[in-house]
Amino acid sequence: MIIPIRCFSCGKVTGDLWEKFVRLLDEGYSDGEAMDKIGCKRYCCRRMVMTHVDLIEKLLKYTPTGRNEKKLEMSRTAGQ
Repeated sequence: MIIPIRCFSCGKVTGDLWEKFVRLLDEGYSDGEAMDKIGCKRYCCRRMVMTHVDLIEKLLKYTPTGRNEKKLEMSRTAGQ
């Protein structure tokens, strides 16, 4: 979903590191090099950034109107 703003363990702000981290990975840096470059030294903060799964783009594909249309379609086919 959305990356947590602060590290769960130490409280350091990590919310602004995700986009920088992804950009560095796209440029060809390894995970460790990218973490060092963005200034993420603690292993707890590295865990927060590296294990984050960005699902927001996938969730934006589903709209409330699309769900309602699917429910109507399913009820129509079930009634036959």
